[in-house]
Amino acid sequence: MSERLQPGDTAPAFTLPDADGKEVSLASYRGRKVIVYFYPAALTPGCTKQACDFTDNLQLLADASYDVIGVSPDKPEKLAKFREQESLEVTLVGDPSKETLTAYGAFGEKKLYGKTVTGVIRSTVVVNEDGTVERALYNVKATGHVAKIIKDLGI
Repeated sequence: MSERLQPGDTAPAFTLPDADGKEVSLASYRGRKVIVYFYPAALTPGCTKQACDFTDNLQLLADASYDVIGVSPDKPEKLAKFREQESLEVTLVGDPSKETLTAYGAFGEKKLYGKTVTGVIRSTVVVNEDGTVERALYNVKATGHVAKIIKDLGI
């Protein structure tokens, strides 16, 4: 089981391909706050709801100096299809090796329909301008989560 991050930890660095195959690096967001959210799979109902919620609130978050990056184990081609099919504006990156998911504590054992399985743990990590973890939320719900983050961050 991967270790969960705590406020004050240094956010693990990553460089992952986006829906267009271009590399997105956490380091390039230095000086801005970033909401990095981890979701199991593109084109699934819960993940679609969550991505649409982030897209719907992207301007509000940007106005409060937050950028948003969604991370899943999907390949860029599937992310591109997801983005186009749902008109998503949030940056989506793929982590097929699951190294970044594991580094953030977002991959491991979880309960799914009463069974223990290994997979992506729906999680959100808020990273400060200096690259430290401000908040780390695990086992979050797809529905209503973005509204809760906005409220918790005082936006």
